[in-house]
Amino acid sequence: MNMQLSIAARAVLLFSSCLWSLQAPAAEVGAEDDQIATDRPDFVESSAVVGKYRFQIETSVATERNKADGVRERTFSTPTLLRYGISDTFELRAETDGRLIARTDDLGAGTRSTERGYGDLSLGVKWHAIDQAGLTPSMGVLGHVDLDSGSARFRGNGARPSLRVVAEWELPQDMSLGIMPGVLFDKNDTGRRYTAGILGVVVGKEWNERWRSFVEVAAPQIARARNGGNVVTLDVGAAYLLTKQCQLDTAISRGLNRNTADWSWTIGLSLKL
Repeated sequence: MNMQLSIAARAVLLFSSCLWSLQAPAAEVGAEDDQIATDRPDFVESSAVVGKYRFQIETSVATERNKADGVRERTFSTPTLLRYGISDTFELRAETDGRLIARTDDLGAGTRSTERGYGDLSLGVKWHAIDQAGLTPSMGVLGHVDLDSGSARFRGNGARPSLRVVAEWELPQDMSLGIMPGVLFDKNDTGRRYTAGILGVVVGKEWNERWRSFVEVAAPQIARARNGGNVVTLDVGAAYLLTKQCQLDTAISRGLNRNTADWSWTIGLSLKL
């Protein structure tokens, strides 16, 4: 199945589910109980988990563009996160960039190459440690292992574990602040192990019961030049609740240094079951 058909099938399935949820009896969108809380479209994860025996899918279509040294690159992907609650404070997670298409244009030679495949699978767990109380933030801990399971063109080097801690504060005027430090254990192109930092800071605003927006600075990798260097983006985006269990969202990112893709954009749909 080509990428266009795969995306179309996914969109039909998820929109059908959302339309079904619109017809089902439900509490108001503003009710806190059982309302969807997603880990997208911002880089900083939510400290919340999905709840005991609840399943949540967060899927999207994304594109990334970069131009450097006479080479223009464009990548299409279908990032997807599956979450299942095994208790009120723990969830299991499976994440992947899904179907990938990478197009490379050598502007000097006038040639183009296209590679297709699938991204690696990442397995993990999230623990909601504490709720917010006064100045103490709501906190969560995420442990993941990225597996070298994808297509050869898009596969990483071996198993890459990571650990992240999320702290979230609800602020006056329906504002919020989230901070996510972390550490990643990876391998460079020579197969040598290295340790990289992770950091994200996001400020959000709820405009009403359905709309929220955010701006953030994200650094999914903080590393020495020989290990790929720092990857840093400035992200802005918004999310809209179609129902209290179905969310539509979008975000755009601007790379802030040479190691980072110039632009990326995503549109996604999330559903809680």
